[in-house]
Amino acid sequence: MALTTPLARKMGIRYPIFGLAHNIDVMVALGKAGGYPVFGAARSMPEEIAEEARIMKDRLGDLPFGIDLMLPSTVGDDTDREGTKSNLPDSHKAFVQELTEKYKVPPATKPTFFSSQIRSQQLFEEQMAATLESGAHSFASAVGMPPEMIQRAKDHGKVTFSLVGAPRHAEKAKAAGVDVIVAQGYDAGGHTGPIGTFSLVPQVVEVAGDTPVLAAGGVGHGRHIAASFGLGAQGVWLGTAWLASKEHALCDALLNKLLKSDSLNTTISLSHSGKSCRIVKSAWSEEWDRPDAPEPLKMPYQQVLTADLVAGVNEHEIEPLLYEATGQSIAWFNELKTVDEIMQRLVSETEVALDNMQKQLAG
Repeated sequence: MALTTPLARKMGIRYPIFGLAHNIDVMVALGKAGGYPVFGAARSMPEEIAEEARIMKDRLGDLPFGIDLMLPSTVGDDTDREGTKSNLPDSHKAFVQELTEKYKVPPATKPTFFSSQIRSQQLFEEQMAATLESGAHSFASAVGMPPEMIQRAKDHGKVTFSLVGAPRHAEKAKAAGVDVIVAQGYDAGGHTGPIGTFSLVPQVVEVAGDTPVLAAGGVGHGRHIAASFGLGAQGVWLGTAWLASKEHALCDALLNKLLKSDSLNTTISLSHSGKSCRIVKSAWSEEWDRPDAPEPLKMPYQQVLTADLVAGVNEHEIEPLLYEATGQSIAWFNELKTVDEIMQRLVSETEVALDNMQKQLAG
């Protein structure tokens, strides 16, 4: 049985495995291994997006790839990060200072996206324009997808993906004419909703009708991929899988933390961005869960509050506070492998699972 679907054939890929990562080397390896790479550019400036897309196009040749952005409607027009930071609650700034001193975090020596920017509608518009003018085959939105954005992407010849966490979100995406709906369940890493993948996917499939659906959230084994077909999806969307790849090249302290983790080592937290986000457990999530800790601020203010501290943590590898957006599928990624090795394992496991299903049904 060939491991393909109508969507995979339409997208020009060998396997119906779509992967999101913030690393170009992962994207290139994934495309060459037969999957569909989607580059997470929400943390990139517009000029960086243009350059990143150019590099991927050069390295992937005719192989397709997409670019993923976050377009939350709750973010406003404020572009003055320093002014915004000065107006944040004193109690929150004091708590961040307490963590800085408690864990002896040195200041970062170089800026990061979050320590130099504030998410704004202006920034999103500039990121969107850079994405649409790029050589990317598709455009995906992880948080929010205004109908006018979908039409703009289509006008630029892009295939459109919308990640949804509830059937009502799928209804809006369907009505707006999105090409592919990604049903992302509670199991997923990053910003995610309250409905589990196994419950969410068939509901979204019913809403989607003839619009293809991908299953996301907790996918770490070929049995998950086989099950997604039974739920009505035409493929899967993975992010956590690539964190444990050699190409991703995470720092040793964070990589070791992830390789030792299982599904119980992740947690839903507001501490990352102010929106519900599944991350690997660490002293970071524990500190923000303290009874005396302040309530995390709404997006984008939480990242304005914490960006300087997080930049120092990551640059100086302050192990207790290191964390990453990580799904419950991390339980299946406890060994450092290449992207190609991860892909081949998933494909082989899926083929075995499908064969076993046929035998069981025939028996």
